[in-house]
Amino acid sequence: MTARPIVQPEDKAESILSKLSKQLTLLEQRDFEQWVIVVGTGILVGAGLVAILFPGAVLRSGTVHFEISVSRELFLGLIALLVLFNTYMMSMRLRLRRARGEVISTAIQSELLRLQSFSDPLTEVYNRRALDDMLKKYSSRADRLNKPLSFLMIDVDRFREINSRFGHTTGDFVLLEVATILKSAVRGSDAVIRYGGDEFLVILADAPREDVANVKARIQRFVEDWNQSGHLKDFELVLSVGASAWGQGKTVDEIMTEADQEMYAAKARGKEGRTTSVK
Repeated sequence: MTARPIVQPEDKAESILSKLSKQLTLLEQRDFEQWVIVVGTGILVGAGLVAILFPGAVLRSGTVHFEISVSRELFLGLIALLVLFNTYMMSMRLRLRRARGEVISTAIQSELLRLQSFSDPLTEVYNRRALDDMLKKYSSRADRLNKPLSFLMIDVDRFREINSRFGHTTGDFVLLEVATILKSAVRGSDAVIRYGGDEFLVILADAPREDVANVKARIQRFVEDWNQSGHLKDFELVLSVGASAWGQGKTVDEIMTEADQEMYAAKARGKEGRTTSVK
């Protein structure tokens, strides 16, 4: 497999929010232009009507004086034209408002669909599809701010036995519970990803390798509490955890391989008779 750099180039495609902002800006400009036209036309038509109806009041102090008379039909026609014009402009404004609402609704739906495509429907954490975006986001920040970044690879031991003894519905329940434990053990700034099957990946922002032990201790404590609740009769939930740290020049494959190796080493130690819930 060809190694991929963890820091990927910025995506040139515009985001949903960026497109939404531009479209709303164009709609607001059109709305403002229509208001200018309506106000300007109203002023001109109003001034014209005043000049027609009261020419003496308008030009009584000037040296130029003229009088004009219009028929009732022409006057009513001007009024009707003004009403029609304002009706047209108001309908255009309503169309703009509907267009604005459709743009916002479409953008929100697109964003929700995008987020749903990055979310695992069972465990409600990020899925494998979101991995590249998460890696790019966290590694770019770590590189820009010169902050540490750590990774945890977690595997549910004897998961096939859970499915065979208790059924796949219980197996799904255990995966959901594991995801909940992992989310409870990390901060909101970290990311929990269902890497595949019964494996999870946790990205720890601003976390040097020595802080990983604290996270593993929290996971162990939560797993022990879960086992004491007696969710699975005569069965102890065990998680194997491997860790790796991001560094300049490291690739995705190198980081995952390092975490995988440590995780499988922990699993091997568990098979040799270790009894703690997290290894």
